[in-house]
Amino acid sequence: MQVTPSVRAVQVPDANPMHPQVTTIYLVGTGQALTIDSGEDMERYRWMLKGYLAASEHAEIAISAVTHHHSDHCANLRWLNDEFGAEVRVIEPAVPLLEGRLPDSGVQLMADDDRIDVQGGVSLRVIHTPGHSVDSTCYYLEDEGVLFTGDTVLGSTTTTVNDLADFMSSLERLQGLPNLRLMCPGHGPVITDPQRYIADYVSHRNAREQQIVDLLADGRVLTSWEIMEALYKDIDTLLRRAADGNVRSHLRKLEKEGRVEMFEGRRRERTPEEIARASDEEHERVETIRKADEYREQARRRALFLQENPPSDEWEEPPHYARA
Repeated sequence: MQVTPSVRAVQVPDANPMHPQVTTIYLVGTGQALTIDSGEDMERYRWMLKGYLAASEHAEIAISAVTHHHSDHCANLRWLNDEFGAEVRVIEPAVPLLEGRLPDSGVQLMADDDRIDVQGGVSLRVIHTPGHSVDSTCYYLEDEGVLFTGDTVLGSTTTTVNDLADFMSSLERLQGLPNLRLMCPGHGPVITDPQRYIADYVSHRNAREQQIVDLLADGRVLTSWEIMEALYKDIDTLLRRAADGNVRSHLRKLEKEGRVEMFEGRRRERTPEEIARASDEEHERVETIRKADEYREQARRRALFLQENPPSDEWEEPPHYARA
């Protein structure tokens, strides 16, 4: 999908309720292009991107930038490097969080306010926007007024927040960007009224904070989960853990400000046997997934082989034909 003269969106349908509607990989520039994010480690993301490149334009991927370390945004960095020779750009706080996902070479570190220049005279500003995650990063194409937000701002819902104070500061910074016309989120549709949308994000978080304060005003002592259940009555149950995480981010901020008091909990201690069993089960899961991926790749290669070669496994001597 063409967004602006320099920006295209490869939108991959996504049924995960944490990824509303679509997960998007953006292409920026012409010829030797930039990708912003790379999708999950699933074949459909790679096929969608390759198919778009083949069907829509004569472009290759020279650089791949990352908005943050969550797997639905960065899992194909090695593939992009192997397939296209793409150089990977990440900010320094992301490096330890991307362990195992970065290619062995071709990684360049960036800092806040650095620039990425790509073919076609396109230049993007790197904006470190912690809050959703410690390494969350936006990219701003000021000439066309396009801001790539990853999960800092989503296209049709609120987002999850790890550090609320950082998040609110990041939103304030984005509100001050000159010439802002469009926001391209990691999930959901392109946002065409970015200033109002960011203002709604700020208002929503302020309102949620006040709801938490009011709920605790009568002296009740509640867990974050109990607060979540009281405030998110109609939420999809698959989003309850995420909502609880947002409540906890509010509570951490309120505690720092001296507006709520936290009573320490007590973590459940696991026995060495439980720890060992959980480790074995996780190893078995990982190995099963690895083998499934291996079989899937073998099946794909086998299907291609069968398309390209005669059915010699079906015949000892195939029929022959001559003119009657």
